[in-house]
Amino acid sequence: MKAIIIFGSTTGNTEVMSEIISGAFEEDNIETVIKNVVNADIQDLKGEHDLVLLGCPAYGDDEVELQEDFDEFYEKMDGIELKGKNFAVFAPGDSSYEYFCGSVDFLEEKLKELGGEIVEEGLKVDGDPEDSKSEIVEWCSSLSKSL
Repeated sequence: MKAIIIFGSTTGNTEVMSEIISGAFEEDNIETVIKNVVNADIQDLKGEHDLVLLGCPAYGDDEVELQEDFDEFYEKMDGIELKGKNFAVFAPGDSSYEYFCGSVDFLEEKLKELGGEIVEEGLKVDGDPEDSKSEIVEWCSSLSKSL
C-alpha cells in the first residue's frame, strides 16, 4: 500500500500533522511520501498511490480562504479526472473561527466534484497537533482499515 500526503503549511502545524500521519501509516506498513504543496504537481493526485491525503489549513473570517501556497494548487485542480482515486483531507485549526477547518469541507467537495472518493471523514484538529496525536493516529488507523 502506498500513500502520498500533500500539505500546505504557514505556521508548521499542517507539516507536523503530515509527519504524525506518515509515522502512523508506516506502523501500518503503508509506504508514505510527504510533499509540500509548493513541490507537488497536480498529476500527483493521479499517481500510483492507494490513497492521496491533502492537508491544508484555512483562514478568513468572512469566507474560507485556503493557505496561500495551497490556493494555486487548488486552482489547477479544475478539470482533472479523479474517478477511482481514494482521498482523505485533514487540517489544523482554531475553533474560535467561524469556518473552523473549513478547508476540509471545501477540498472534500472539490475532490468529489472531480470524481474522487472520500474514504474517511476529514480530520479537523483544534490547536496544536501534538496535543491531538492520539486522535490523529486513531484517524489513520481507521483510514488504513477502509483501504
